[in-house]
Amino acid sequence: MRELHRSLQYAIRPLVNSPGFTASVVLTLSLTVAVSTAIFSVAYAVLIRPLPYDQPNRIFYLRTYSPQGYTQPASYPEYLDWRRQNHVFSALAAYNDYGNANFEAPSGALALNRVTATDNFFDVFGVAPLLGRTFAPGEDRLGKNDVVVLSHEVWKEHFAGAHDVIGKTVRLDARPYTVIGVMPAGFRYPIAVRDAIYTPLHMTRKEDVEARGNHWLPTVARLKSGVSVQQAEADMARVLEDLGKAYPDESMGRRMQLQDVAGFIVGNAAAPLKVLLLSVLALLMIGCTNIAGLLLARGVKREREIALRSVLGASRARIVSQVLWEALSLAVIGGAAGVLLCYALLGAMRALLVDALDRGAEVTVNLPVMLAGLAIAVLATIAAAALPSLRLSSVTPNAALKSGSAAGTTRGQHRLRAGFVITQVALAMVLLVTSGLLFRMLAGLRGTNLGFSRDHLVETAIQLSPEEYKGRDVLSTFYQPLLDRVNAIPGVQSAGLIHMVPLREWGWNSNTHIAGQPPNPPNEERLAEIRFVTPGYFDAMGISLLKGRLLDPRIDTPTSQPAMVVNEAFVKKFFPNGGDPIGQHIDDFEKAEIVGVVRDVRQDLYQPPLAEMDFGIAQVPSDQLLAAVPKMHLLVRTRMEPGSVAPAIRDILRHLDPGVPALTVQTMRNVIDDVLTFERLENWLFGIFGALALLLSMVGLYALISHEVELSTREIGVRMALGATRAAVAVSLFRRVGLMLSCGVVAGLLLTKAAQKIISAVVVLQPASDAAVIFGLALGLFLTGLLSVWAPTRRAASVDPIVALRYE
Repeated sequence: MRELHRSLQYAIRPLVNSPGFTASVVLTLSLTVAVSTAIFSVAYAVLIRPLPYDQPNRIFYLRTYSPQGYTQPASYPEYLDWRRQNHVFSALAAYNDYGNANFEAPSGALALNRVTATDNFFDVFGVAPLLGRTFAPGEDRLGKNDVVVLSHEVWKEHFAGAHDVIGKTVRLDARPYTVIGVMPAGFRYPIAVRDAIYTPLHMTRKEDVEARGNHWLPTVARLKSGVSVQQAEADMARVLEDLGKAYPDESMGRRMQLQDVAGFIVGNAAAPLKVLLLSVLALLMIGCTNIAGLLLARGVKREREIALRSVLGASRARIVSQVLWEALSLAVIGGAAGVLLCYALLGAMRALLVDALDRGAEVTVNLPVMLAGLAIAVLATIAAAALPSLRLSSVTPNAALKSGSAAGTTRGQHRLRAGFVITQVALAMVLLVTSGLLFRMLAGLRGTNLGFSRDHLVETAIQLSPEEYKGRDVLSTFYQPLLDRVNAIPGVQSAGLIHMVPLREWGWNSNTHIAGQPPNPPNEERLAEIRFVTPGYFDAMGISLLKGRLLDPRIDTPTSQPAMVVNEAFVKKFFPNGGDPIGQHIDDFEKAEIVGVVRDVRQDLYQPPLAEMDFGIAQVPSDQLLAAVPKMHLLVRTRMEPGSVAPAIRDILRHLDPGVPALTVQTMRNVIDDVLTFERLENWLFGIFGALALLLSMVGLYALISHEVELSTREIGVRMALGATRAAVAVSLFRRVGLMLSCGVVAGLLLTKAAQKIISAVVVLQPASDAAVIFGLALGLFLTGLLSVWAPTRRAASVDPIVALRYE
């Protein structure tokens, strides 16, 4: 123990006496460990942590494709056929997580996420309820009791975790439901749906029950024991083939792929997260290289000290252990600081993580990840210290004592330090290019032409309880008074309603055919998006009319010919030869007539505008409106700061219907930010990587050049004594640094090109169009590197020859 205490004392003393060196290493370690631990925590929660289900490797999402190749879920009749005819699943369930339920809590109406599912839904996941039971067989049929299973979050937050909640009656959408069960903590499906309640799939609309072409139900299934994925896919291919023969118009040519539930939940985030992990490794390499360079430079400065200790009897093992004890002390300090910094980093990222990743709420710095972070710090620092320690222990005392100020100035040592700099700059170049291109892509998405002005526009969702409006005209008793009062708010320019707000929601479409045109090719669906709107929607969004007229409640009444407005993309798709769409009818929606054409509005930010048909809600029968479109979105354009109208909108909603939950009123710019949440998270993380890589590289470059200047003080003095000017000394140093930076930048560009396929999971590299951005980043890195060595270069140029020659 005395020996251990002495070793620690000798290790800490030189660190205290060299605060600049200690601060550089600890800063490098803490930043590297913080970022790597944070990303490892994200990867662990999203990619590694087991899902909260029984044998999740046997649970699969059934991904079905149309004959044209796009994803198309099941219709209800198809689901029943799949369930009845398959031989490979122990349970096959359908569910729908679209929409909320209005929960009448003691504090007022709340919007809870609602998952409606078939009776065998919980059988798929094999998780027993914490309290009560789940759905009984047949409980999803229309006319059965209204029952609800609570998630653990809802039970804790809204029922205070009461164990007598089973059997209690709650009101959802103004209907009484009996609580039959509470699920254990951690159970969620879909995993992104938090604060959820689960109710049986009671369908009231005949078209949902009978229409085989109405695809709206995702399905999930559990494989029987002993059945492989290949056998299951072959069996379902047989089922789909039989259904195609029985129903050629609706089911011919469809195919299915089984996706394991873990892969389905991670979705498109898997590849970017793996790139993030590779970026962490690159950042770790930069950190290790930086630390190795700093330790090597420090070791060179200590050659004479180590030689004296060797002469006085210190063994090689003693010298090596002493250097390693110093490295271990640095690692512990830097690692501990890094873990604390990681907590702060994850706290700052939490909102983005929750919104961007399905399991983002589960991201925490847990014990295994924390220990891994500390282990990384210790191993990286000891590994970085191993070479200098072995080198120091092998130095001949006589040579070290004779070397004087020439220590560390050999050509081999110059090359080693240059190699450290080039490696750091090359890796930093890769991260900077990735983050720069990602930033440009995000800026491009934000600046995309949406077809409407995003400024001075606010949005809020409205979901009414159908039970409250039975026998009442919801348009005249709620929607129209709402619009009248909102339009009367000072500063409001216009207001309108749409059932699927642009950019946030899309995919509600129908196979469409223009009356009088040749039939669509067999097994080919020609889809058009469907929207239900009020006339004021077009003014609120600023959508201009190109031809014909807009919807007019005075003309388009419940008893008149159904009317619709289409967009430019619809005209191009269904009238490719340039025919006039005005006055044409479609073979659906009671032969609705096209009365106007408007400019395109993007339904999805990531693809061009889709063909769209807009119908007025005034022509939907009142008794069917809430069943057809239970949720509407209010869009309000203002002449002032858009957020200022939010309190007035909430007051109007509360006055018209106290049972409507007070949902968030947000600007359209916030809506776009929500859509781009994952891209913003990527941009944020890679921006941190790029900034840290640049910072660590510049710190390392500064330290190494400062060290070279210190080692070359006598040489510089001799040169200046022989006539070299201060400018010549500075130019020689800048030339050496410039050569190292140039090699590093070129190596980084070559490495970026080699890793192009990997980087494409985050951002596609297009050399022709991205050349200017890449050149700018390379030039910026080069100039920043030169700037970082300005101080040591200036110090070298100001050396006094007389002082330098007396250095010994």
